[in-house]
Amino acid sequence: MIRLAVRAAILDAGRVLVVNAYPGQASDLWCLPGGGVDPHASLPENLAREVAEETGLTIAVGQPFLINEFHDPERGFHQVEIHFRATLTGSAVLTLTDPEGVVNRARWVTRDELAALRHKPDSLCRTIWRHGPAAYDALERIIP
Repeated sequence: MIRLAVRAAILDAGRVLVVNAYPGQASDLWCLPGGGVDPHASLPENLAREVAEETGLTIAVGQPFLINEFHDPERGFHQVEIHFRATLTGSAVLTLTDPEGVVNRARWVTRDELAALRHKPDSLCRTIWRHGPAAYDALERIIP
């Protein structure tokens, strides 16, 4: 079974918000906020809900810029992620209110700072600030 997820590139003053989504700060791997989609809600509705749950932020969801796939063949896990650009519609104050307790750190980073962090998907730096149609990033192996 393939899990569908959505992620937000929340851009503010040349920076993007990244989160660490590994319980107990067990990893130095960063990603964009977001998560799995629930049925009977649109992708943008799911994304706005996920971002609010994880960070306390409210956003307006824009256009998709990246479609990425992750898998872990040993566990049989396969996830397709659709990454959207987004803008803040309220305060930029983070509250890290993730009900699942997974997101435990967040930070605003520039393109150069993101490039220096270990992050997934690999193509984030290349695609967040790029203009044009959404990119497709081939299947990546999950690395915790």
